[in-house]
Amino acid sequence: MTDPSGRAEEGTPLEPPAPRASDALGAALGGAAQRLGLDPAGEASTGQVVWKAMGGWRGVLESVLPSLAFVVLFTIRPDVLALALGVSVGLAAVFTLVRFAQKSPPAAALGGLVAAAAAAALALWTGRGEDNFVPGFLTNGVYGTALLVSALVGWSLIGLAVGFLMGDGTAWRADRRKRRVFFWLGIAWAILFYARLAVQLPLYFAGDVTALGTLKLIMGLPLFAPLVAVTWLAVRAVYARGDP
Repeated sequence: MTDPSGRAEEGTPLEPPAPRASDALGAALGGAAQRLGLDPAGEASTGQVVWKAMGGWRGVLESVLPSLAFVVLFTIRPDVLALALGVSVGLAAVFTLVRFAQKSPPAAALGGLVAAAAAAALALWTGRGEDNFVPGFLTNGVYGTALLVSALVGWSLIGLAVGFLMGDGTAWRADRRKRRVFFWLGIAWAILFYARLAVQLPLYFAGDVTALGTLKLIMGLPLFAPLVAVTWLAVRAVYARGDP
């Protein structure tokens, strides 16, 4: 409690300050990175970190098979759009059910199922196979813009996540070396997301579903994995052992 002048009364504990938005965002991003195995404070090798971030064999299959099935079936039978979409969503549903049955975290598979179902619904509604990729375009645009803007304004989302994981909070912003590393990492990730849009959108407007689906697979995990490795190594370097 406080007296009329606004001072705390003697013996009354002061209320803790409300958490800042940057702390809350850093905790959310850091928690997500930690679940992916991207913890710079850990002792895992680079290969182990990348493999865990990809979700292991299960994560690779969950990421690749639904899209691959859609591309193959649509290429064989472009006149039966529902078949390609149904198999794609069905595979995503199977992966989700397997995770539930094994009591493993279903978030990744469930997210994939929701995304696949939404994309399939849009494609069925319009009758255009290429519309199955529209949600992916939106995701890449949002992620790329968020990472780019956060880096340019000096509040890199990667820096916020790493600051939480390393117990650094937002103190990294006062360190020129860390701030520079997080800036360029944010730019690199933004470039990845925008590159996907730059390459795939022309194919979408051209209606080339086979090429679009193939490039989506090529620009997925094969580009994601090396950038994860670069990010992890850069963060480990900037937080060298013994760095306070």
